[in-house]
Amino acid sequence: MRRLILPTVLVAALALTGCDSGEPAPPEPGPAVDTEADLDLPADGAGAEAPACPFSATQISELVGQPMVDDGNCSFGDGKGVAVLTVTTASRVAGETTYDYQREQAAQTYQTVTDLDDGGKGYLAVKDIGAEAVLVGNVGSFTVTLSSFERLGAQPDGYEQALRRLLDALPR
Repeated sequence: MRRLILPTVLVAALALTGCDSGEPAPPEPGPAVDTEADLDLPADGAGAEAPACPFSATQISELVGQPMVDDGNCSFGDGKGVAVLTVTTASRVAGETTYDYQREQAAQTYQTVTDLDDGGKGYLAVKDIGAEAVLVGNVGSFTVTLSSFERLGAQPDGYEQALRRLLDALPR
């Protein structure tokens, strides 16, 4: 009888807290969540889906000026395990939701952060051994990161110019 008391108490506690229901509990807002966010989604659902990877290894090679290989999942490498370029895609809604946080983190990580002024919401962030760009547009959200490109790091604006070429090639 004693072995049945604890399981019975746990089942009763779970039932009282609603943990036996088939419906998941609504998530509690965290400290970085704006519970009053108004993202004005179009009625047709545009902006709610993540776009596919916008580049092939050939396109990436042309845009960064050195041979790159497809490592899968929109990640590209130089084949030597040194230089890496990754494109992370997300829905426009997700991009809008996380943009301010990403921008804040970039300001703490990179030497310079420059806002884009070409109609989309985004920024370029650069340091000596890497760079990041975020673009949130109608098609979706794109985060492009580059690291350890020796040729780009050797030029004063090598990473920035490569990022601008990559951003110009993204679908809007």
